[in-house]
Amino acid sequence: MIAFCRAAPWLALALTLAATPALAASGPPPGFVLSDDADLAFTSPDGATKLEQYVKDAGDWEVKWQVWARRGDQMTELKPEQGYGAGFRFTADSQWLVRMQKTGSGEQDLFLYHAENGTFVSATRKSLSDLAWAYFYGRPETKHFAKLDFHISANLLKGTEEAYRWLGVDWPNNRYLVISLAGQYDKHPKNTIMKGLGGWQCRYDLKTGTFDLPEIFAKENAEALKWEVKRE
Repeated sequence: MIAFCRAAPWLALALTLAATPALAASGPPPGFVLSDDADLAFTSPDGATKLEQYVKDAGDWEVKWQVWARRGDQMTELKPEQGYGAGFRFTADSQWLVRMQKTGSGEQDLFLYHAENGTFVSATRKSLSDLAWAYFYGRPETKHFAKLDFHISANLLKGTEEAYRWLGVDWPNNRYLVISLAGQYDKHPKNTIMKGLGGWQCRYDLKTGTFDLPEIFAKENAEALKWEVKRE
């Protein structure tokens, strides 16, 4: 009886360990190889998070890319998986991250992530680019703008780290993103080389999750709506 009582704690520990699920391995699945392209490696301003991009070539022109955020021994995938590598920009406080994702020749989407529990997670249900396009087509002056069908691209203007001071503004730090939307029409008049939208800009508020149009964008936006390149 005494021997049984002394062994019980060890037996209980063994049963507990057996019932505890093994921790899942952190990192990309088999077949994905870390890219050695230095231009595809990014580090947050505070130095705590490193972004690594892994590629898998399945043959027949099927290439897949995954982005993983490494913080110490922890790795978290930044979804979605894509067919190309991506560029990234952090805010100066390392709390927000924008992914500039090539999706095809002359085409790009934007994805927004936020720092939570020591890693980055998606900050919006839809892509940031989808939200920006919805804002564009929902405005009174653009809701009847013909849908673009070629080289559709959402771009993040440089300046997130210094709150866009180069624009001559005095916005709060780590508050806004400036997005530029562009695209073309596949079919256009014969005397025109290209026609579409030429860099229409809007501002996204990271605090409220809303878009607006500062007055400084008015002139260029009006020109962007009439953008075309004529044949000589």
